[in-house]
Amino acid sequence: MSATLPPPCPEAPGSGPVKTSDHYDPRGTLTATILGSSLAFVLGSIINVGLPQMQADFDVGATGAQWIVNAYLLPLGALVLLGGALGDHRGRKRVFQAGLLLFAASCLLCAVAWSFPFLLAARALEGVAAAMIAPTSLAIIADAFHGPDRGRAIGTWAGVGAAAGAVAPVVGGVIVDTVGWRWAFVAVTPLALVAWWIARDTVRESLSAPETCAPLDLWGAILVSAGLFALIWGLIALPDLGPSGLVTAALAVGMALLSAFLAVEARLGDRAMTPLRLFQNVSFSGLTAFTLFLYAALGGLMVLLPYVLIQGLGFSATAAGAAILPFPAVLAVLSRLTGGPLADRFGTRPLLVVGASFVALGFFAFAQMPSQNVRYTLHVLPGLLALALGMSLSVAPLTAAVLNSAGERYAGVASGINNAISRIGGLLATALLGIVLLQADLLMAFALAAWAGVALAVMSAVIALATVRPAPAP
Repeated sequence: MSATLPPPCPEAPGSGPVKTSDHYDPRGTLTATILGSSLAFVLGSIINVGLPQMQADFDVGATGAQWIVNAYLLPLGALVLLGGALGDHRGRKRVFQAGLLLFAASCLLCAVAWSFPFLLAARALEGVAAAMIAPTSLAIIADAFHGPDRGRAIGTWAGVGAAAGAVAPVVGGVIVDTVGWRWAFVAVTPLALVAWWIARDTVRESLSAPETCAPLDLWGAILVSAGLFALIWGLIALPDLGPSGLVTAALAVGMALLSAFLAVEARLGDRAMTPLRLFQNVSFSGLTAFTLFLYAALGGLMVLLPYVLIQGLGFSATAAGAAILPFPAVLAVLSRLTGGPLADRFGTRPLLVVGASFVALGFFAFAQMPSQNVRYTLHVLPGLLALALGMSLSVAPLTAAVLNSAGERYAGVASGINNAISRIGGLLATALLGIVLLQADLLMAFALAAWAGVALAVMSAVIALATVRPAPAP
C-alpha cells in the first residue's frame, strides 16, 4: 500500500494485561503518537509528487522510480508485525522513540544521498523505522486512554493523520518546486525529533505481560523479507529484461522463500507472527483477499497518478499535489461520517461491497482518459471523488469485520496482519508499474492500467459478497 493511504486496520494492541509505569500526560501522549504516525503519510505524499525530479536527478529509468518507492514499502510491509511484537517485549515507548530517531536519521541520509544505491539504502532504513513506529503508536494510545476517552483519542489520531495526508501533497509539491526534493526530506526530520522530545516526558512505558506477548518470530521475519525482496526484484526487472534466466530464478526463489515462511508459521502455530489458524475462518481469509486486491489497486494509483500528471500532462509538483488533494480530503471527512452509524444500520458486508463498487467506478472513470486534450475536471476529478467515496465506505467496516472474524483472542494479531497485507498489496502493485512507465504513450498506458484497477476492485466486491459473514449478536 502506498503510504499516502490510510491503513485498513490500525495495529490494535493485544487484549491481555500490560505492565506500565505510572507517569504520563494524556495530551502529550496523543500529540507524540499523532506526530509520529503521521510521518509515513506525509513522507509518502511528498515522495509521490517528487518522484519525477528524483528520477531525473539520479538519471534512472522506470525501474529506478519503482525502487525509490518499494525500498521503503518492502521493509515496512515485511517487518510491521515484528515491530509490534518488539514493542510488546522491550517496551512500546522505547521502540517508538528508537523508531523516531532512526526515521529522522534516515531522512537526513536521503537528503544528502550522493548516489542512487545510497538513496535506496536510506529509504530502506526509513521503512524499518516506520515498522517500529506504526504498531507501537496505537498501542501507546490504548494504554494511555480507557473507555470513551480511548475511542475519542483513536478518532483524533486517525483524523489528524488523514488530514496530514491531505495537506502533505501540496506542501511537498511547493518544497519540490521551490528548493528541490532533498529539502522535502529535511522538512520531515523536525517532526520526528519533536515527537521524540514530547514522548520523552509524556508517554509512559508499557509492555505486554509475558503470557500475552506476541512472539518475536525472527525466522519468519527473515524469510518473508527475503522472499518479498526476490519476488519484487523479479517483477520490477521483468519489463526490462523479459523472462530471462535471472528474472525467472528470482521469482522462483521468492516463491520458495515465501513457501518456507508459511511452513515455519505452520510449525510455530500460535507462537508465529502470522498464525495460520486465522485463515481457517472463511470471513478472515476473504477479508485478507479483499484488502490485498483493493489496496493493490489504490496503492498503484497513488504512485502512478502524480507521475502521469507531471510527466504526461506537464503539471508542476505543486499543481499535482493540489490535483490529488480531493481524494485524501474527502476521505478524511467522510470516513468519520460513514463509519459507525452506517455500519450499525446496514452491516459490514453491504458497505464493503458498495465501497469496492465505487472504487471500481472511479477506476472506470480513469479508464476513459484520452491520450490528448485531457481536462482535469472531466477526466481526473470524477474518478478521484468516486475513489474517495468508495474508500470512505470501506475502511471503517473493514476494520470492524476483521476484528469480528478473528475474535477477541486474535484481534491484535489479525489487525496487524491485515495492515501488513494492505502494504504488501501496494508493494506488489508498484513493482508492476514498470509495464506502464515504459510505454511511449503514458496517458494511454494509464488508461489501460485503470482497467486493471477496475478488475481488482470488482474482485474485491465479489469476495466481500461471497465470504463476509454478519457479526455475531452481542
